[in-house]
Amino acid sequence: MIETMRNAWKIPELRKKILFTAFALLIFRLGSVVPVPFINSDELGRTLNSMGGIFALMGAMNGTAFSVAAVFALGVQPYINSSIIIQLLTVAIPALERLQKEGGEEGRKKIAAITRYVTVGIALLQGFGYYTMIRTTGSGSMLDTAGLPGWWAAIVIVLCFTAGSAFVMWLGEQITEFGIGNGISIILFAGILSRGPSMIGTIVTGISNNINGVTGSNMFNLPWWGAILILLGMLAIVVFIVFISNAERRIPVQYAKRVVGRKMYGGQSTHIPMKVNMSGVMPIIFAQAIASLPATIGAFVPSAQVEGSGWNTFLKVFDTSSIFYMVVYFLLILGFSYFYASMSFDPVEVANNLKKNGGFIPGFRPGKPTADFIRKVLNKITLFGALYLSVIAIAPIITGNIIRVSSLAIGGTSIIIVVGVALETTKSMEAQMLMRHYKGFLE
Repeated sequence: MIETMRNAWKIPELRKKILFTAFALLIFRLGSVVPVPFINSDELGRTLNSMGGIFALMGAMNGTAFSVAAVFALGVQPYINSSIIIQLLTVAIPALERLQKEGGEEGRKKIAAITRYVTVGIALLQGFGYYTMIRTTGSGSMLDTAGLPGWWAAIVIVLCFTAGSAFVMWLGEQITEFGIGNGISIILFAGILSRGPSMIGTIVTGISNNINGVTGSNMFNLPWWGAILILLGMLAIVVFIVFISNAERRIPVQYAKRVVGRKMYGGQSTHIPMKVNMSGVMPIIFAQAIASLPATIGAFVPSAQVEGSGWNTFLKVFDTSSIFYMVVYFLLILGFSYFYASMSFDPVEVANNLKKNGGFIPGFRPGKPTADFIRKVLNKITLFGALYLSVIAIAPIITGNIIRVSSLAIGGTSIIIVVGVALETTKSMEAQMLMRHYKGFLE
């Protein structure tokens, strides 16, 4: 990745894209430390960090901005949730499906516009839920309305959260268009990395407390062998992700010989490359977004913060270290892996293209038998890719339960997202450099 960035920096066009992306991320980080009015951000940060669980998950997805109630506190979550809803509706509603498949560029623009409107609506709901949680947590000590009416403070806070989420969405689109690509993923990448220093500090503090014998209900203790286990586990996850991301299943293809005029074409052998993890990191991101929905719903209910209440018990069921959460998380990753594989790869279309160009898979007749074989291979590698994502997502949760580090589950999932986005960005940069070399050769 470092070598790719160094080579890209030597190219003027790509250097401008890198600088634009860096400037956009700088704006994102500035908005992530500016708190909205009427909120005691220091008190809120201490309270949310002590609560942990699903709130730690939401903080990991949105970076440090969530714990200080910054303008960008909601981050890219409303946009991710909106994308999930629109993609599911595209499969369920024929009009949207026709708009996506037959509408061309105009159809894609209309779907993108619908996604933006839904994002604003979800941001309004999540902003109101976040405000309700702040108002009910700590007996209202988080709010400082400075003598203004409560309803006015509520409107200002919710609108600030909504505007911040809409701006983050726009910023991601600008990175995709004028930067190095994958704008929303890069913003999510930056948000997760912003919590890196605090996570390292927590581990160091835990080891220090364990060595010095400091104990207490609010003290974090971590044995030295636990820190080594965490480090080795993270390195193993990184190596495993890189290995699987580069793995592919190659289906052999033979092209028949044909005579056109006085020349003979075809007769060569090639293959169809099918990535083992075809859907990339998106199933993890979408599963995380769905996993945070209980906390979003619970934020609308004041009793959710009352110990022993029904909503409080409901939120504890979705705690990131519970068995129920691991099962739901596993099923969500599995489902979204198949969903994305079916959206990005159509066996019937591939079989038809092979038939039109005179190609065939040895041992299978062109047409439906070829499509059935490709679909069978797709289902197998999608299952393996989904199991791979699920294992490396759940393994840190199990390890965290063994060594009693609840935040390890969040850190493990964050590694998956960070490494996945880094690999996708590197491939995008390499593709842009390759296209630039071809363009220069043709000119």
